[in-house]
Amino acid sequence: MRSSNSRRSRMLLTWLATVAIFITPIAGLAQTRISAPNNKYKVSDDVQLGQEAAAQVQQKMPIIRDSQIQSYVESVGRRLVAAIPPEFQHPEFRYSFQVVDAKDINAFALPGGPTFVNRGMIEAARNEGELAGVMAHELSHVALRHATAQATETQKYQIGSVLGQIAGAVIGGGLGSVIGQGSQIGFGLGSLKYSRGYETQADLLGSHIMARAGYDPRDLANVFRTIQSQGGSGAPEFMSSHPDPGNRYQRIQQEAAALRVNPNAATQDTRAFQQVQARLRGTRYSSSQGDYAGNGQTYPSGNSYPRAENVGYPSSRYRTYNGGNLFQVSIPDNWQQVGGGGNSVTYAPQGAYGNAQGQFVFTHGAMIGVANTQGSNLRNATDAFVNSLLQGNQHLRAARGYQQGNISGNQALSTQLSGRSPVTGRNEIVNVYTTRMRDGNLFYVVTVAPQEDYRNYQGAFNNILRSVQLNNGY
Repeated sequence: MRSSNSRRSRMLLTWLATVAIFITPIAGLAQTRISAPNNKYKVSDDVQLGQEAAAQVQQKMPIIRDSQIQSYVESVGRRLVAAIPPEFQHPEFRYSFQVVDAKDINAFALPGGPTFVNRGMIEAARNEGELAGVMAHELSHVALRHATAQATETQKYQIGSVLGQIAGAVIGGGLGSVIGQGSQIGFGLGSLKYSRGYETQADLLGSHIMARAGYDPRDLANVFRTIQSQGGSGAPEFMSSHPDPGNRYQRIQQEAAALRVNPNAATQDTRAFQQVQARLRGTRYSSSQGDYAGNGQTYPSGNSYPRAENVGYPSSRYRTYNGGNLFQVSIPDNWQQVGGGGNSVTYAPQGAYGNAQGQFVFTHGAMIGVANTQGSNLRNATDAFVNSLLQGNQHLRAARGYQQGNISGNQALSTQLSGRSPVTGRNEIVNVYTTRMRDGNLFYVVTVAPQEDYRNYQGAFNNILRSVQLNNGY
């Protein structure tokens, strides 16, 4: 009896050990469960932010208008979008796919779905799977709403101010308007560069999307090595905005194993991809991405400072700008829109804007917009706004205290900042005007001109202020 029980016990232990052999690898290889980060913004905010930023990108960057290339990239993008897991599908999102005629190895996706791939990225990819990997990674940032989630973490400013920074980061600072120094004044995210935690999430969700779309997720791991191997000026562009969270290659390979994809059945390369690559390689680059800024104008890369010389006086004729249904304002007819869009905009005359240390700067003109601040009243909100300007432009100092006034019939404050511009070497005057909107947001007008030119611009600045009409409840 004892012998029989002992034999049964040994058989049971053998069976359990056998089961453990099969169960343990499955548990160890289970695909990672992903949860979207905390986000205080509405999905509609992502859509609005992305659409406004995309409009600016399309104005200021060279988009390839080739039906064959566009159709191909669109087909890969739609295939990936359809494979986004249901829990991260947002019907409100407006996914679109365009190719930028720039040699930099780069790609980016804006909140709500607009996606841009540089031709340099397509040419660098070794096969369609690698291109799909880059796109899946970018779409994962969109699906997980990382841009507004990161803005939620900073808790500083809301959508109206985040826009300029996201778009500015995307096109090398072109939309983040700058006063003199060349450092961005915008608020919120600071750039489209995500945290390493978000990069890990995008790598993992990207591999899931690829597997669901019929691609081999290993190509997502491989493309990061392909980018790094390219060397030159292009490779750091993508990797600098997509920092390695550590063990990226190994982590994606491990996740791919858990997804149980059959590499032999997965799409890796297609004739269409090869045709598009050949088509791109047969045409000349128009520019690098960093050379584009301001109203579709091309500026030399490097230190092409605006010297603020021979800048024309403001026109006596004006045209109206509508700011996202929040405000409207009249601008001298000979000024160009050189930054922003929607509820934040910058205008400057010819000769008063350009590149400086890779940033877009302007020396004469006005920045007008709406920002969300934490201040409980106009004075506190204005303090926060002015402090942000001083932090971003350390050559400026407060030249006087606040003065009372009105904007669009509402109580307003004004103050003056001044300092020697490190770009032009000339003293510049920056006047800041603010009023509180009914929804608590802060409306602002920031005017800029060198000290010796300011009196020639004062009339135009006054006309701008008098023309303001606030539409948010007033």
